Amino acid sequence: MAADTDESPLTGGTDHPAESRERTGNPVVNRMENLSEAAYAYLLLIPAFALLALIAFYPLIRTFVMSLRADETRGADPLGGFVGIENYVDILTGNARLARQFVDVSLSTSFPFVELGVPLLQQALFVTLGFAVISVIFETVIGFGQAYVLDQDFRGRRWVRVAIILPWAVPIVIQGMIFFLLFQPEVGFGTDVMQWLGVFGADPLADSRDAFVIILIADIWKSAAFMALLILAGLQSVDRSLYDVARVAGASPWQRFKMITLPLVMPALLVAMLFRTMDAMRVYGLIESTAGCTTVPSLTCLVVEAMFGGTRIFATAAAVAFATALVIGLIISVYVFFFRDTEGGLY
Repeated sequence: MAADTDESPLTGGTDHPAESRERTGNPVVNRMENLSEAAYAYLLLIPAFALLALIAFYPLIRTFVMSLRADETRGADPLGGFVGIENYVDILTGNARLARQFVDVSLSTSFPFVELGVPLLQQALFVTLGFAVISVIFETVIGFGQAYVLDQDFRGRRWVRVAIILPWAVPIVIQGMIFFLLFQPEVGFGTDVMQWLGVFGADPLADSRDAFVIILIADIWKSAAFMALLILAGLQSVDRSLYDVARVAGASPWQRFKMITLPLVMPALLVAMLFRTMDAMRVYGLIESTAGCTTVPSLTCLVVEAMFGGTRIFATAAAVAFATALVIGLIISVYVFFFRDTEGGLY
């Protein structure tokens, strides 16, 4: 009659698990063996969390510490003594020192809801948020349309894919120079066309509103392909038999899109929108290579100009950088909060 015991794969014996733990004599091993599955999983993730803290959170903390010190422009050390949140107060209220630093970085034309003379950080925040919202909306709509076309089976689909994806392969600096030359007076034809339509002035790259529109067009032209690729991955994961069942049931194309396509693609769509929003909030290279930060100042433009333009004010630059990180973190939190219940989406 066989004994009702568990056979140990390591020793070939019939030791009970509790007896095996007792014989180890190691309290750490015994404690690990008593952990739940969830606790053990978190234990295995500790190295990944440590690496994330090292490469992501440590620089952020160092930036915050720098932002609490004064700017020192005369000595070798660019940072002075501790001043608390004075730098944050300065950038929010338009301090004179900051205004002198950015004397050439301000809007040449007032935007809606943003008049000339307001604190520079408010101008840059409006430009950055406006750019992110408008570009992500247009890129999502256009990218969804492109992905829907690429998901169909038709002759020449390979070449259509190349044509749609090609703009995404263009480097940002080259992209900026293309649109710079396109709207350069007496060089590109873009200015003449827009003037004929009554949209732009004689020198659109020197006007904040016109340059803002040009940068938007350039970003949409390039980044809609990125959205299309991510959305296409979601479309191709949809079970095709669902569409067959819907057709048999008499569902219209709009009903099939609303009840099948959109809900199943939503997780991939939200991830794509989140990535693009974070990227748009950090816009710098496209602005600098197209119209320049002196015409369309973004938050990242302020950081770069504070560090490398004229008198270097590192503490103020750190304050602007940390404030930008807080805004991006707030946007990510909004995404996670509103779409946390999306199946397979953000959690």
